[in-house]
Amino acid sequence: MKEKLIFSFLVILTTGLMGSSFVVAKIGLIYISPLLLAGIRFTIAGSIMIFFVLLFKRTHPRNRVTWAKVVLIGAIQTAGVMGAIFLSLRTITSGESAILTFMNPLLVVLIGTLALGMRYRVVQWLGVFVGFAGVFVTMGSHLDIQIGTLLGFLSAVFWAVGTLLIKKWGSAIDIWVLTAYQMLFGGLILLIGSVFLEASYFVLNTASISILLWLSIPASIVQFTIWFYLLQKGDSGKVSAFLFLAPFFGIISGWLVLGEEIGLPLLIGGSLIFVGIFLVNWPEERIPANANLYSDLKQ
Repeated sequence: MKEKLIFSFLVILTTGLMGSSFVVAKIGLIYISPLLLAGIRFTIAGSIMIFFVLLFKRTHPRNRVTWAKVVLIGAIQTAGVMGAIFLSLRTITSGESAILTFMNPLLVVLIGTLALGMRYRVVQWLGVFVGFAGVFVTMGSHLDIQIGTLLGFLSAVFWAVGTLLIKKWGSAIDIWVLTAYQMLFGGLILLIGSVFLEASYFVLNTASISILLWLSIPASIVQFTIWFYLLQKGDSGKVSAFLFLAPFFGIISGWLVLGEEIGLPLLIGGSLIFVGIFLVNWPEERIPANANLYSDLKQ
């Protein structure tokens, strides 16, 4: 019972931080350009965590192959996901970006099937269709199809790939070390992207510094450490099922803080996506198409 309460608390905490960070990031774009904001955020977060993993002498990877995996996870999970999110916030609301980003569990089924040979039950495929129907309703009825919409969807693709890679490789890497270095590597990639891909700007004041600190510590260090911990300790499908809470928090916080409109299409489409995420991942068990491949994935 105690373990379930702790699990529930951690799920609510991490999804609450995930959802509300969209609002904070959108406010931050007033002062800092998207890729620069994301890059500074994760460079700071990663550097702070690296200090502590070195201080407490956490076990680091001992070969280049493992380090390459950490860099790849950082490039996908931090640079890819967060770069796409921050860029999307220039043209769509925080709630819309959250909905598109957190449809990633639906894509886990598709990518897992196509790339890893997994098979899923009928109810899970029903969840995929329901979820994508929700995306269609939301995008077709409420959103203008523009670059922000596509970037929001791209962030979900990156996150789905990152989820599978973390589950496959993460158990062999200390969770604190993985979190710290993947954030730093991803942050550095975003900073490089800022130099070449955008007209960077930074307005230095109390508001911009406060936003950076919030995004770097509670919304990055705390959020991602808990998320990776839950992925490693629990079934990735069941953990991902609770991601429907994150866009809910994103929509509510956008409405409360920024006064973003919650129209009927957004409510209907978002609800369908929430149902789809739940059906995809909870509580059905995956059936492997190849026993050895599935065994490798669990390791």
